[in-house]
Amino acid sequence: MTDYETVIGLEVHAQLLTDSKLFCSCSTRFGDAPNAHVCATCLGLPGSLPVINERAARLAIRTALALGCTIRERSIFARKQYFYPDLPKGYQISQYEEPYSEFGHLDVDIGGTVRRVGIRRVHMEEDAGKSVHGRGGDSQVDLNRAGTPLCEIVSDPDLRSSEEAAAYLRSLRDILIFVGVNDGNLEEGSFRCDANVSIRPRGQKEYGTRTELKNINSFRFVQRAIDVEVARQAAILDAGGRIVQETRSFDPDTGKTAPLRSKEEAHDYRYFPDPDLPPLVLTKALVEEERRSLPELPEALRERFARELGLSATTAATLTQHPEITRFFQETLKAFAHPVKAANWIQTEVLRETKTHGLKATFPVTPAQVAELLTLVEKGDISGKQAKEVHLALVGDPSKRPEAIVAERGMKVVSDEGALRAACEKVIAANAKQAAEYRSGKKGLLGYFVGQVMKETKGSGNPKLVSELVTRLLDGN
Repeated sequence: MTDYETVIGLEVHAQLLTDSKLFCSCSTRFGDAPNAHVCATCLGLPGSLPVINERAARLAIRTALALGCTIRERSIFARKQYFYPDLPKGYQISQYEEPYSEFGHLDVDIGGTVRRVGIRRVHMEEDAGKSVHGRGGDSQVDLNRAGTPLCEIVSDPDLRSSEEAAAYLRSLRDILIFVGVNDGNLEEGSFRCDANVSIRPRGQKEYGTRTELKNINSFRFVQRAIDVEVARQAAILDAGGRIVQETRSFDPDTGKTAPLRSKEEAHDYRYFPDPDLPPLVLTKALVEEERRSLPELPEALRERFARELGLSATTAATLTQHPEITRFFQETLKAFAHPVKAANWIQTEVLRETKTHGLKATFPVTPAQVAELLTLVEKGDISGKQAKEVHLALVGDPSKRPEAIVAERGMKVVSDEGALRAACEKVIAANAKQAAEYRSGKKGLLGYFVGQVMKETKGSGNPKLVSELVTRLLDGN
C-alpha cells in the first residue's frame, strides 16, 4: 500500500441557545409534537419577512470571540438554494461571501501535545427541518427545527487523524458549553459534525479529492467514520481507481459509509444576498460588551488549577468537563481552603452520582455540605471512612448538616489514648502469630493491625494515633 497522509477539515453546526428561531418568534423547544412550532416566516409563505434574533446575534459574537476570530462590523445574509422536502422555502438563509467572523483558531491537546487548528470562519445560518422515514412505509417531514439558529464553525484542513478530529470536537464542545452558547447535546442534534476527508501520498503538497461525511452525532462515530472512509479511499487509489467528490453517510451498525449525493460546489447553490434582510451591523460597543461577558475558558481553567492549586492534569480536566462541576468545586473552596483534598473528594465521591444534561447538572450534595464534611475530617473529628458514611446520609437532602449527622450517630473520632491503647492491646493479643512475624521483620503487617483496631473501634479510632500506639506496643515500648 502507498503511505498516505489523511487530511481532515470539520464543519460543526452548533445550535445557539435561544428561546425562539433565528428569523421569527417560533419556539426552539425540543421534543414537542411534529410541526407544532411553525409560522408563515419559517415556512417561507408569500408575504412573510424575516427579522434577525438579537440574542442569537449576541451568542454568535460570543462564539467567535471564544475562538479568537476577527469580527466583521458589517456582514451579509445570503440565500443558499437547494431543494429538499425538509427545506420549506427552497433555500436556506446563511452567510457566504461576507460572514460575520473569520480567521480564528482552537488549540487542541492531543496526547500531551498542543496542536493549533485554524478556524476558517464562523457564520450564522438557519437550520432545516427533519425528514422522518419508515413510519407506515411513508416519509414525513417535521419542520419544528426549520429556522433554528445555528453557528457553523468551519475548520481549516489541519487535522491529520480521526483521533485528532475527535479531540478537536471535544475541545470545541467544551468551549461552547462554558461560554453558554450551546448545550453540547449530540443526541438531540444541537451539536452536529460534517467531516471533509481526503488522503494524499505522504509528502505530496496538493490535497486529494475529498468526500464529506454528513451529520455524525457522536465523537466515537466520528472516529469510526473517518477511519472507515480513509481505508475506503486508500483501497480505491491502490487499485488504480479515482476518488469521486461526494457526500456520504455513515452507518454505525454496518460500519460502512455510503453515497448520499454528489458533492455540490458553492456555485451549485446559487448564493445571492437575501433581499429581505439588511446587512448585519455589529458595533464595536456590542462586540466589547460580549467580550466582557466571556468566562474563563476550559483550557485556561485547567492550567490555572494545576499552576495555582496544585491539581494534577487529570484532576483539573475532570473538574473542568462541565461549567457546573467547575462552579461546584470553586464554591466548595470558599469554605474549605484545601484544593487538592476537595478535588479528590469531589471527583471520587460527588461526581459518582452527578448527572449532567446540557448546561445543567444535578449534584447529590451541596458545596456547603462537602466543605463542612471535609473540615470535620481535617480537624480529626471523623475519619475518612466515616466521612463516606456521612456523605451517604447527606445525599438528596440539602438541609442536612454533616455535624448533626456525626452527633446523632456518635461518630466522633476517639482520640483518647487510654481507650485506644486497650483496643490495640486486645487486637495484638488476638493476633499473636502476626505480631511475631512483625517483630521478626515483616513491618508491612503494621497496616493489618491498624485495620483490625479500626474494625474493633467501629471506625471511630483516630487512625494516626492508632498507628502510633500499635507501633509502640509491637516494638515493646
